Amino acid sequence: MVYQVYPRSFADSNGDGIGDLNGITAHLDYLKKLGVTVVWLSPHFDSPNVDNGYDIRDYRKVMAEFGTMADFDRMLAGMRARGIRLVIDLVVNHTSDQHAWFRDAVTGPGATHRDDYIWRPGKADGLPPNNATAFFGGSAWTKAGPGGDYYLHYFAPQQPDLNWDNPKVRQNVYDVMRFWLDKGVSGFRMDVIPLISKDQAFPDLTAAQLADTAATYAHGPHTHDYLREMNREVLSHYDTMTVGEAIGISDAEDGKFTAADRHELNMIFHFDASNVDRDGWRTKPWALPELKAIYDRLYGALGKDGWTATFLTNHDKPRAVSHFGDDAPRWRVASAKALATMSLMQRGTPFIYQGDELGMTNYPFTAIDQYNDISAKNLWHEQVEEGHVAPAEMLAALAKTSRDNSRTPMQWTAGKGAGFTQGVPWLAINPNHVTINAQAEESDAGSVLSYYRELIALRARMPVLVSGDYQDIDPGNRDIYAFTRKIGDDRLVVLINFSEHVVDYALPSTLRLKERLIDSVGAASAMAGAGHVALQPWQAAVYRYESQ
Repeated sequence: MVYQVYPRSFADSNGDGIGDLNGITAHLDYLKKLGVTVVWLSPHFDSPNVDNGYDIRDYRKVMAEFGTMADFDRMLAGMRARGIRLVIDLVVNHTSDQHAWFRDAVTGPGATHRDDYIWRPGKADGLPPNNATAFFGGSAWTKAGPGGDYYLHYFAPQQPDLNWDNPKVRQNVYDVMRFWLDKGVSGFRMDVIPLISKDQAFPDLTAAQLADTAATYAHGPHTHDYLREMNREVLSHYDTMTVGEAIGISDAEDGKFTAADRHELNMIFHFDASNVDRDGWRTKPWALPELKAIYDRLYGALGKDGWTATFLTNHDKPRAVSHFGDDAPRWRVASAKALATMSLMQRGTPFIYQGDELGMTNYPFTAIDQYNDISAKNLWHEQVEEGHVAPAEMLAALAKTSRDNSRTPMQWTAGKGAGFTQGVPWLAINPNHVTINAQAEESDAGSVLSYYRELIALRARMPVLVSGDYQDIDPGNRDIYAFTRKIGDDRLVVLINFSEHVVDYALPSTLRLKERLIDSVGAASAMAGAGHVALQPWQAAVYRYESQ
């Protein structure tokens, strides 16, 4: 059971408005009580924070705002004492432009670290080496240093891409991995790992390739060679867990990264489900059968023995209850519980993003200057300031999709600073913290937090919810998500009402309920032997069943 901590927003121990490692240490008992067995810590390394820590200046130092290496060691020891393992971010597609390697490389073609990055001359007409675009907007090439060469950056210009074709780069990365593994961490979440290999010819991209740059950049010629080498050189020598951010990778390709006989990664994040309503930077309508079809396709691609990570949100996505549920006061708690049931009862390793266990919601952003996210600011510049999109349209889109929605500070209490800080928070605290906070939910048996604890405990004691087969038993239903988990004679059915009306749901004729295990509304919804269930709005329930 993995819990993602975004350290900048989790808990501030020294009143500077920025979350830190000591703040995490102070809340380890909270995570233990929740049922967490693994913490994934978003980047804690030294960084100028152009992209909130995903631009690393020194891989062997702790970000000054987060504390010291002694603070890290104390946090790690506290986790291990509670039976919690720590997985850290491995951000090695790119570094910060302030990293010592790049500061040397930019001095010119003869520099010691010049080939640690990817440099190319511009075209004769003064244009960049090719027409590749960056995920944060603009060209993927920036001119720098003497000689007029360009360096490649798939993200911000301050995030130059490493040249993985250089064996020295790979060995330096492996040394960094060994440094943290020897310190006691238990693995890595690998940031945009499919992007590490490049087609070094860098031809101009077609219109179709530019329309889906993630898929274009994710299929370099040596990605799997490098991952197998990483496993052989480092990972196979430690007891680790690895999960790759599978940007640009289809579910059909999952096995290339995770099949046991390939010796690459343990699992990867697929984003099809979390992007079901995305159309570029805009959103589009979606229906429940579309979401169910994505899971069905993924599990089909995995096969009987394949494995994956299940999640609804993370630091790059909006809040789950605002995205897939209904965050209006009437339905927020019910829909948050329904979504938790869907995610934690699925097949795979569940990842919970901090605050989702409280039902935290998107922030009510109303102006661009309220945002911190570099991608939101760049999108505003390209689309609004250059006259392509009306400000109101962009603000409406960002309010739904911005990464800052999930990065607002953790809501611990109803008091000033939400129990996150005694200072001025680095990003605004959601005003609804006065009603949505951990302190209030701790003593409420009907809260989202209490329900998460019940679900996690249920999963921990039932192997069928870990390794059982998955089957969607009603894929076309637009209101009800009904699926089974089976292993041997242990058979469960999960029923979730995604609508705001009561549904008298008829089960397949071969299935009869046997015993209720958990119910999000806390009241029996069907008797043993029943063939139908009256599901309240946003109600979720898990039953044992028997086949007729």
